[in-house]
Amino acid sequence: MKTIPKILALGAIGFCLALSAGSVVAQNDPIAQRKALMKAIGDSGRAPAAMLKGEQPFDLAAVQSALKAMQDAGKQSPALFPETSKTGGDTAALPKIWESNADFKAKLAKLESDATSGLAKITDEASFKASYPDILRSCGDCHRDYRARR
Repeated sequence: MKTIPKILALGAIGFCLALSAGSVVAQNDPIAQRKALMKAIGDSGRAPAAMLKGEQPFDLAAVQSALKAMQDAGKQSPALFPETSKTGGDTAALPKIWESNADFKAKLAKLESDATSGLAKITDEASFKASYPDILRSCGDCHRDYRARR
């Protein structure tokens, strides 16, 4: 009977170590990290996009979630585009990112600033409809210049 708990404990330890190793690899993969950030923006932005089209009722919490995802991406993204991540990982990043890095980083800073401002300004449906499209333009400006179309 004592052997079974030891085997279970060793199995659990092995499982946790395998998960940790996978997590470390993802943390050291800037392409995977930036894809995750952009996916978070896309996922959280679906509801606000539907709200703008009148397909869904206004939901301040959903808007704030999308803005926080944009804020996080603007803050974290500059570090996720090292020279070593120009290729691989099925990246859509254009070489222009590294050629015009100051402009690229400025656009990310603007996204972060616009999202932060939006969190303060957007309090109801009217302020959402007035402000959110401009914030989305910050996303579009960066994608237009620095992301390959698929």
